[in-house]
Amino acid sequence: MLLNGGQVLTERAKISARLEAWIDSDTGERLSFAEANARTNQLAHVLLARGIAPGDRVGVLMGNTPLHAAAYFACAKAGFVFVALNWRLTVAELAYQLADSGASAVLYGADLAQLVEPLREQFPQVRWIDADSREMHAAMAGAPTREPPIGASLEDPLYMMYTSGTTGRPKGAVMSHRANIAWLNCMLATSDVRLGDRQITVAPLFHIAGLGMLMAAAARGMTTMLVRQFEPGLMWDLIEREKVTCLLGVPAILNFMYAHPKRQTADTSTLRWIVCGAAPVPVSLIQGYAAMGIEVHQVYGLTETHGGICLITPEYARHKVGSTGLPYFGIEVRVVDKAGADVPPGIPGEVITRGPHLITGYWNQPEATREAIRDGWFYTGDIAEVDADGFIYIKDRSKDMIISGGENVYPAEVEEVLHAHPAVRDVGVIGQPSAKWGESACAVIVKDPSWTGGDADLVAALQQHVQERLARYKQPKAYAFIDILPRNPSGKILKRVLREQFPGPAPE
Repeated sequence: MLLNGGQVLTERAKISARLEAWIDSDTGERLSFAEANARTNQLAHVLLARGIAPGDRVGVLMGNTPLHAAAYFACAKAGFVFVALNWRLTVAELAYQLADSGASAVLYGADLAQLVEPLREQFPQVRWIDADSREMHAAMAGAPTREPPIGASLEDPLYMMYTSGTTGRPKGAVMSHRANIAWLNCMLATSDVRLGDRQITVAPLFHIAGLGMLMAAAARGMTTMLVRQFEPGLMWDLIEREKVTCLLGVPAILNFMYAHPKRQTADTSTLRWIVCGAAPVPVSLIQGYAAMGIEVHQVYGLTETHGGICLITPEYARHKVGSTGLPYFGIEVRVVDKAGADVPPGIPGEVITRGPHLITGYWNQPEATREAIRDGWFYTGDIAEVDADGFIYIKDRSKDMIISGGENVYPAEVEEVLHAHPAVRDVGVIGQPSAKWGESACAVIVKDPSWTGGDADLVAALQQHVQERLARYKQPKAYAFIDILPRNPSGKILKRVLREQFPGPAPE
């Protein structure tokens, strides 16, 4: 019996020792499951020797590398809480997450040292560990490869991943070891993943998409090619050279790959399917890949649900184009009206889910937890319809979240930053369609009367303002000006009206 999520790798190493586990697409390094497990154990022993104790939060700030993968499983085995840190964020954004999580240590890659230095000054009490230093390499080489003491049980927290909400302040979603193992069982019982499959993981490991596929690969026995930076030509090269059978992406990635000339020359005979999430996939794109003999399976899920909870399986991929499918094996998903009753086919409602896969709650935010999880059901805030056969079609996001290139952009967070500029009296942020990114943020501004300059000058000032405070993918690509924002009687901005007034498309 598995006692915690880290033992998933331990068990796989026992029965698939020589099977390739992780391949670094940048360096060409290859690790079997036996080697991956040994390295994970060494890292766990090193961190324990440095005084990190079970229950401590450990931030990990690294690209997609074998050592990042080892860090996740090492934390799980030893009982540290893995805090996934997004290297695309600004120093200010990361500082908030470090303070909120109470991380006692941060393991980081040397390539991110420039981002780490100002954080190190702000958090001198944190143990900052350069994973690529000579000292760390020597410590790892001298550490034992035996299993570390089991430091966490099923009910203990496994990882914390930050996700924003309507308040604009990110929340730490906490997942337990029990929920992790339960989700893996549900996912593997639903998905067409097989022992010996070879997958590409380009989704960052600080996302539930990337981390979830890494976990699934260990549970099933799949080889993972870890890609640090997406490049469409590289994807086709890997598919051909490594005999890739499956990969996970977002619509923007599929778009870029489909437009690349190597699509027409690469040998894709081994590629069985692409699972695509984060946003609905255009039907034309699904059909384009289908003409190549590659099925696109839409998945739907959230950070708070440990990733996917609905999937279109191969049996229905071409007959229910545009659907995200049916709920995972063992997971309940309903689409309900405001009274909590199931909606009839063709009528939009909110997606709610129940099962052992849910987060324990939001770190130190009991009110937000109670609002999201009611009577055992997690209220996603996403809008969907069901058809007569029970297949789910995601339509919209009632929380107005924007998905740009697979990254979640929360309007409230962007609005909070823009509001801080003295020339902004009021602001509403909406998504505009983007041929390149799927969606991009557009800021609709009510100028403060104190601003005497022109619109172009204000746009330039706001661009500089957000560059210092927001990750690049969150920064508005477009700015528009309006005399007054449309609001409902309770004062909430009517984003639907703004989207009608400023339909885009977004500038590229």
